[in-house]
Amino acid sequence: MEITQRELKDFKMRNFPVEICFKPIGIIHTPFKDLRGIPIQASMSENDGKIEIFTEFQEGLKDLDGFSHLICLYYFDMVQLPVALRSKPFLVDEVKGVFAIRTPFRPNPIGLSVLKIKEIAANFISVAQVDILDKTPLIDIKPYIPQFDSPKTTKIGWLKKKIRKMVS
Repeated sequence: MEITQRELKDFKMRNFPVEICFKPIGIIHTPFKDLRGIPIQASMSENDGKIEIFTEFQEGLKDLDGFSHLICLYYFDMVQLPVALRSKPFLVDEVKGVFAIRTPFRPNPIGLSVLKIKEIAANFISVAQVDILDKTPLIDIKPYIPQFDSPKTTKIGWLKKKIRKMVS
């Protein structure tokens, strides 16, 4: 069905949610059993993993094999809440605001990685460039489309001249 023909809830009846709950659609399998040694970003990883989509969602994988990469959204289930709103990132020795860094220790501990698709077989997606703790709950995946997902940038804040390959 076309997106313009789908029905939304009545806008006038909209209430801002106090809490948002998600059901995992799968689980991410990686070689990382501990936070130490995980690459700090997927683009810096040389490790492979597997995304297991629960069978009730397997039908949603149709046509994903036509893409080279996917955006993986996941839940940092090992983070203990609440978290500090300021933290020291890996690349500098000074405290930054949590929304200006990529820490998993966030008010809503949601992770995002762009992963290379190697193969899709049944309800498993083999991926490269994994930077995720083993057995992490999967919230969603979307195809990565460079024309949509890679805007030209002019500023990268405090990271200017600080980016280098690192692991945690």
